[in-house]
Amino acid sequence: MTSIMQIDTIGKRYGLLPSEVIKRADSFDLFIMDAALTFEQYHNKKSETGKEPVPDYSEEELLKIHKGN
Repeated sequence: MTSIMQIDTIGKRYGLLPSEVIKRADSFDLFIMDAALTFEQYHNKKSETGKEPVPDYSEEELLKIHKGN
């Protein structure tokens, strides 16, 4: 199901039919789509709350990040 949604999202963003996306898109297009959607979601959350969204990490995750693992 994820692949179908990715094809749909790329098609909407660039005005392509799904068959065109399947023929022409590659992993770089998926990378750009993911980055663009993440950036949009970040700014949507920021505008809704009026402040920077804070990631919801557990204490264990933060320690792991801090240690570089």
